[in-house]
Amino acid sequence: MTSSSPQHPIDQISERVDLLLQRYAQLQRTNGLLSEQVYALTQERDSLKSRLHAARSRVDALIERLPPTPKDAP
Repeated sequence: MTSSSPQHPIDQISERVDLLLQRYAQLQRTNGLLSEQVYALTQERDSLKSRLHAARSRVDALIERLPPTPKDAP
């Protein structure tokens, strides 16, 4: 059809449905990519939290090994 001839309502609806289906597929792909990013970032966060906890434990252990300061001595 040419752009100068009017379209039937069914043709207009069909075009709109096609556009909606294309948009839906695009959103599905985008959602999948975003879900993958969320998963990867969650894994990275959990790993960093674990490393932070381990580092804090090491620092606490080192602090416990320090000799008392003169003001702490009895």
